[in-house]
Amino acid sequence: MLRQASRLLARGPILAARPRPFSTDLPAAQSADATFTEAWAKVIPNMDPPKTPLSFMQPRPPTPSSIPSKLTVNFVLPYASELATKEVDMVIVPATTGQMGVLPGHVATIAELKPGVLSVHEGNEVTKYFVSSGFVFIHANSFADIIAVEAVPLDQLDANLVQKGLADFTSKLSSATTDLEKAEAQIGIDVHSALNSALTG
Repeated sequence: MLRQASRLLARGPILAARPRPFSTDLPAAQSADATFTEAWAKVIPNMDPPKTPLSFMQPRPPTPSSIPSKLTVNFVLPYASELATKEVDMVIVPATTGQMGVLPGHVATIAELKPGVLSVHEGNEVTKYFVSSGFVFIHANSFADIIAVEAVPLDQLDANLVQKGLADFTSKLSSATTDLEKAEAQIGIDVHSALNSALTG
């Protein structure tokens, strides 16, 4: 097997040596989905084609030649938009790999969020949210899109309810008999432990 692989590699490149462009290298302007529109017109010529996700997206701003002074943040939940194109100095997100600070000019990154504190720094003001999970998409043009399943401002959390929830899930874990019950209890403990750490730390 390895001998065949080394022979194939010795013959030359298997794929064309054309580098794949980053999303930031592509044009910022919207481009219509021409293939879809043409196929639709052939099948149903008397009806306008449905809108694709591209129709609802604003054109992406081009990557600036110099690093901007502010980071533009969109922070959305399934039912609300917490921040929309808000210019801030920095955000710190609870990524699964650890706390991640995002400043203007950050390298393009996608990170999964874990339960923890998301802090938004704007001048001397720091706004903190507890997020349950989600993703952060950091673009090379100093835009960051934060999508959370659930989020609540840290000052709206009740420490007594958090302690009660942690105790409840701890007792559920000790009395759990099935794998499902154990998993549900462990998730509850993880979230309430993160809530407790957010309030005490």
